[in-house]
Amino acid sequence: MFKIWAKTVKKEKITKSYVYKGEDKFDSKLLSKYLPEMCEQMDIPTPVLLNSHIKNFDAFGITRFTKSDFVESVDFDFFTLEYCKDEHGEKKHLYKAYLPVD
Repeated sequence: MFKIWAKTVKKEKITKSYVYKGEDKFDSKLLSKYLPEMCEQMDIPTPVLLNSHIKNFDAFGITRFTKSDFVESVDFDFFTLEYCKDEHGEKKHLYKAYLPVD
């Protein structure tokens, strides 16, 4: 199970917020499936998902969509997806390739 916090921000204030809960293990290849579901729940248009968004989410657990990523006009400055912390308060690394070498 995983959680993704989706939020819209305007003038440095959160205007809408939603936590998406996935039942299976997170797979970044399915981000294109999760994104429309989150946007529908928040009643916002779905942005264009680029490889750079997926790579940022994989590497850092967060990605940001600006107004230019939307085909329709939006009334917020940006839309952010953030991987939620687990029950122990730590972010789980999505891929071992991005873990620091000891």
